[in-house]
Amino acid sequence: MSKLPVISGKYLCKILEKIGYFKDHQTGSHIIMRNENPPYRRLTVPNHKEIAKGTLRAIIKQAGLTIEEFKELL
Repeated sequence: MSKLPVISGKYLCKILEKIGYFKDHQTGSHIIMRNENPPYRRLTVPNHKEIAKGTLRAIIKQAGLTIEEFKELL
């Protein structure tokens, strides 16, 4: 298993924008990102200074990426 970087919620949103996600809305400290292309996935990104590794791994998986593909986007 490869190591995940420690990143903030805002930086994760910028990375997700590179692959077709846009900020739909924000509820409290959670940013809702939606994909412009089918299947129009919806991701919830916590707007924290550091995202927990398990949460980051789950968001990467939900976005349809592998860890290696995600690291290339950094």
